[in-house]
Amino acid sequence: MKKSAVLVTLISVMGLVLAACAPAPEATPCPECPPTGPVTDLGGREVRIAVENAYPPFNLIDEETGEGVGWDYDVGRAICEKLNCTPVFVEAAWEGLFEAMAAGEYDVAFDGITITLARSLKVDYSDPYIEYGQVILIRADDDRPELADEDSLVASDLNIGTQIGTTNEITAIKLVGEERVVSFDTYDMPVVALMAGDVDCVIIDEVAAIGFIRENPGKLKVAFPVTGGELLAFVFPPLSDLVEPFNWAMQELFADGTMDAICEEWLLRPCSPAE
Repeated sequence: MKKSAVLVTLISVMGLVLAACAPAPEATPCPECPPTGPVTDLGGREVRIAVENAYPPFNLIDEETGEGVGWDYDVGRAICEKLNCTPVFVEAAWEGLFEAMAAGEYDVAFDGITITLARSLKVDYSDPYIEYGQVILIRADDDRPELADEDSLVASDLNIGTQIGTTNEITAIKLVGEERVVSFDTYDMPVVALMAGDVDCVIIDEVAAIGFIRENPGKLKVAFPVTGGELLAFVFPPLSDLVEPFNWAMQELFADGTMDAICEEWLLRPCSPAE
């Protein structure tokens, strides 16, 4: 009995060794398996892109044509050219935008949106497309010492204009307190109030400041920066099937120089990180 048991054990061990040494079976083709990697052809699908049309240089209405123009429009069309989709730009209010995105009212929101943890709990983000900082925007002829630097502004009693529900508003409140912050419904309204003398300064994204200065030559200037290292990205409804295709298309646009060409035109700087 012992010899039989030993023999059986030896045969079993030899079988395991032979199996381990045998060549691995060739992979069987799977014609019905889904393709790996991002979808790069959307088959002409319409993509609803939310824009505010009040956030130059990203989006604004051309006064001569009445049409929407800006970085968002050029990049949206370039992405859809890569993905074989049809961009449909839809004007959307900033207030309630993230709730609308979470509910799937739009396919994607452009509008120069900053990545934050609180927002990421409601929506999905693309890869970031530019790094920027926030700045203090003032009237071109305003040389008050209170606006010379951040410490002087904080120590003064001057107020700051901003847009409600933005990272600019959060920064302004942290800087000088809620009682000195005047918040407006749309992104252009604080700048209009600034030029009219209704607020002392505006806290605004650096890239947007460039747009407003260009749209209002000789009327505005940047006083000083207040933050840095913030990232802008596109926003999608949760679990959107467009995130990976858009990321792929952006990589292609960066690789062939299209993205930086559009950024140079509208933002007066490339979007690619400095070497």
